[in-house]
Amino acid sequence: MNWTPWLPLRALSGWRPRDLNSDLIAGVTLAAIAIPEQMATARLGGFAPEIGFFAFVAGSVAFALFGANRHLSSGADSTITPLFAGGLAMLAASGSPHYLALAAMLALMVGLIVTLSGVFRLGWIADLLSVPVTTGFLAGIAVHIIVSQLPGLLGLPAESGETLRRIGEIAGNLHLTNPWSLGLGLGVFAIVFCADRISARVPGALIAMVLATIAVAVFGLKDRGVEVLGAWPNGLLQAGLPRASLDDVQALFPLALLIAIVVMVQTAATSRSFAPQQGEAPDINRDFVGVGAGSIVSGLFGAFAVNASPPRTAIVAQSGGRSQLSGLIAAAIVLAFGAFGGGLLADVPQAALAGVLLFVAQHILRWKVFANVYRQAPVEFALILITMAAIVVLPIETGVAIGIGLSLLHGIWSATRTLPIELEQVPGTSVWWPPGQPAVGEQLPGVLVAAFQAPLSFVNADRFKRGLCDLIDARTESVRLVVLEASNIVEIDYTAAQALIDTITHCRKTGAVFAIARLESLRAQAALARFGIAELIGPERIFHSVDAAIKALGPDQKTQQQDETK
Repeated sequence: MNWTPWLPLRALSGWRPRDLNSDLIAGVTLAAIAIPEQMATARLGGFAPEIGFFAFVAGSVAFALFGANRHLSSGADSTITPLFAGGLAMLAASGSPHYLALAAMLALMVGLIVTLSGVFRLGWIADLLSVPVTTGFLAGIAVHIIVSQLPGLLGLPAESGETLRRIGEIAGNLHLTNPWSLGLGLGVFAIVFCADRISARVPGALIAMVLATIAVAVFGLKDRGVEVLGAWPNGLLQAGLPRASLDDVQALFPLALLIAIVVMVQTAATSRSFAPQQGEAPDINRDFVGVGAGSIVSGLFGAFAVNASPPRTAIVAQSGGRSQLSGLIAAAIVLAFGAFGGGLLADVPQAALAGVLLFVAQHILRWKVFANVYRQAPVEFALILITMAAIVVLPIETGVAIGIGLSLLHGIWSATRTLPIELEQVPGTSVWWPPGQPAVGEQLPGVLVAAFQAPLSFVNADRFKRGLCDLIDARTESVRLVVLEASNIVEIDYTAAQALIDTITHCRKTGAVFAIARLESLRAQAALARFGIAELIGPERIFHSVDAAIKALGPDQKTQQQDETK
């Protein structure tokens, strides 16, 4: 194996001193967002707030060393925290030394799985969860976050156990609500929500927590029953292997595998959403190594597994960050708070952290995807509901496993590794055929005829888009017409429809006309109409044969029409 691509500091390559100012601004902004978020996420998992700080530092430093994406932020994440907290609670009492040791060992195991997946280029695993199943998973996680934070918001004793039972107990204790805690929590939520609407770069959570802490001191709210974090000892965590037995490792393995899959899915989605500039494709496998290394370092320092964060990554990109130096700057600031901020943050009310997490919960609910899938793909909408219900009603790791199984069953019928192929015209005929040996076909100047010999679904949508775009970009002469020979495309799902739309957009940017020929499947034709693709292409660019498309839209035909006009 060639190890050269895995040399450290790739995400800092090409950095110039003139980039320092931009990275400094992005790093300070990221730290302002991360400090309250990491505290809240740590509390969500049953850890001391400073543990969240060290998880963020581990994730940021490791990704800067081993990752590829210049903007990606790795650290404590509310998507996976309820998942591993629920699994660990079945093996040890939350907050106990055994619980902390198991969390650190779990972080090591998750990190190893994710890292090895990157080293052995298993990035395709991230395509095994469809958009609807992922949406249902996040909705279920959001419900878990809300239920776990309601006691802190209302000033009630913390609840444990199954989600439905906890909801019942909270409802039965509503008459014991502390109005001061409720007011603080809702106020923090409102400030964070409004700040996010103004700009994601506004550190609304930090502002809200500072105001809530001042309110506790000014109005003496601790004497009115408002719970606060309390001081924690200053200092750094010590490195070392977690104290876990072989039996513990065996018990943790299924949970580690589930969390690793979720981490890979979210990391891949983040890498693709914030891809490098100048048309460079994201290196998802390298990003797996960076995020996985973050979990390994986090586990060695007694913290928990980390994950890529789309919101924080967006903050870095929007703040003008040029490299992972912004993440290192943020890590240095957060490390200082974790090591020396025990007294400074002692009066932060628990209700304020609950308000931050309630905002996170509503933020990860993909309302637009819910609506789009319900309107355009009712069957896939059922996957959202089933996955969400499984996550909420069943033990959370069981729900995740069911969601993954549903996703695989939904996509197993389609080819997972199919790529578009360029067809050639059989000389003297109107037949277009895959290239053979020996080559007997021919290409027409300015015309690309491509076929995709499988259903279009979430498991191959990204390969379809990138493969067809690569075929267009690889042609030495300028492509003026792209014809998709679609006789084998019998289905198009929601995820694939978005990829097809992106492909059409790419064609138009290159100056090419996009047409579809031989789309024989009635289901695929209905999908074109349902997802608005038929309208985007235009009915006049959908043909019964490749020959008809070329005669109507080919470069020679256009030239002839222009000559006749003259």
